[in-house]
Amino acid sequence: MSRIGRIFKSYLFWTYDRGSFHYDVMVTLVLIFIFVGPRYIDFKDQPAEPLGHPTALEITPDGNNGFVCVVDAATLGIQNADVKSEQVHSTLLRLVRPVTGEATITSVDPMRNRQGRIVAYRAQLHK
Repeated sequence: MSRIGRIFKSYLFWTYDRGSFHYDVMVTLVLIFIFVGPRYIDFKDQPAEPLGHPTALEITPDGNNGFVCVVDAATLGIQNADVKSEQVHSTLLRLVRPVTGEATITSVDPMRNRQGRIVAYRAQLHK
């Protein structure tokens, strides 16, 4: 095998001692690939799409010993406009009680999409 072939084989198997000339060349090539490669090579990477909340339940404190709760309508299983508010209240309380503890619902507002369909409910809770 020729001398250049042996050098390439040694580069491939990374056999040079640390601090030697060839070791420094290999490290430099790796760094060039890391920092310059993405400018010229299309790796087809994209940012991850944000995922929704896993329970579709968002609870934030309102600062007055209460909470604002937004619940996805699919989580409640209630997407019809003709559903009684007592059913919405009881289902909401059952979902938020493990997080907030004992609380009472002061108001519930349905959130609608552009087509007028209920997609979520926004509830004001007080402890």
